Amino acid sequence: MISKDQLEARAAEMQDAFVEAARRNEWAWIADKFYAQNCEYVCEYAGTMHVHAKSRDEIRATHYGRDMLVGWEGWSFPIERYTTHGNRIITHWWNRGPGMRADGSYFQTPGVSFITVGDDGLFTYQLDLFDLAHQMRLCDELEGAGLLSAQLKQSWVIPMKRKLIAQLSENLPAA
Repeated sequence: MISKDQLEARAAEMQDAFVEAARRNEWAWIADKFYAQNCEYVCEYAGTMHVHAKSRDEIRATHYGRDMLVGWEGWSFPIERYTTHGNRIITHWWNRGPGMRADGSYFQTPGVSFITVGDDGLFTYQLDLFDLAHQMRLCDELEGAGLLSAQLKQSWVIPMKRKLIAQLSENLPAA
């Protein structure tokens, strides 16, 4: 089993890699650096879209590839803190939009990841969770500030809002 020191080092390395990926606006390389060939990645997107990648190649092609090429330029996903337990890393990170508010705070919403790490230090499983409704409100705020990419709005925000509304409208009595 991976040692606590090795696990902590791997978490810190991942934290630094996310800063570098945001700086370069290139994310696909993270799959090769951190994920095992047969790893799994899951994100439920609040039940609106189930992403389940079942290999490093699928993770590179979706989560760190295709999904990052729809207007996320200027966004970062910094890991604020992490903890480890056994062979797991739990991270608290931010969906951080471009720019800053007038009060100096970031446009951001929180997320959490549960990551299982193999003896070789590569990730074998990851579950990402975040509040999609909060994320949609953040995108509205960014649009109001002139900071939301038109591509992101068309390819991600509008479809996600429609899915979320449809999902929440089921069994909703008329007003």
